[in-house]
Amino acid sequence: MIRVRRVYEEPAGDEDLRVLVDRLWPRGVKKAELSFDEWPKELTPSPELRHWYHGPDGDFGEFRRRYRAELAADEPAAALDRLHRLDAEGRTVALLTAAKDPDHMHPGVLVEVLDEMRDGHGD
Repeated sequence: MIRVRRVYEEPAGDEDLRVLVDRLWPRGVKKAELSFDEWPKELTPSPELRHWYHGPDGDFGEFRRRYRAELAADEPAAALDRLHRLDAEGRTVALLTAAKDPDHMHPGVLVEVLDEMRDGHGD
C-alpha cells in the first residue's frame, strides 16, 4: 500500500518504509526528529519545475504533465520501480511530505503513477 503522510504527523505503526519525497528539508523539523528510511531526490520535481509551479504561471494540470515526464527519465523510473515492487509485495510505503495539500502537489502525482503501475497501465 502506498500512502502519503505529512512529515509533521507521528509515524503509523504499520509502515514498512518511510520515504521523504520533498527536495528541500521540511521547515521546523530537526533531522534527528524525523523518522524516515530514504530520501531519493530523484523522485522530486526538478528545481526548475518546482519554481515554475509556485510562480505566477503555475498550473497543476501542466505541472502534472511535466512532472510525469521527469519521472520517465532513467533514475526516477528506477526509484519508482523499486517502490512499485515493495507495493506489489504487500509492503506499506509512506511517502513523506511537508506539503499542505499533497493531492495538488508532487506526492499526489507519485501516488497516481504508482497506482497505475499496480493496475498495469502506467504511462
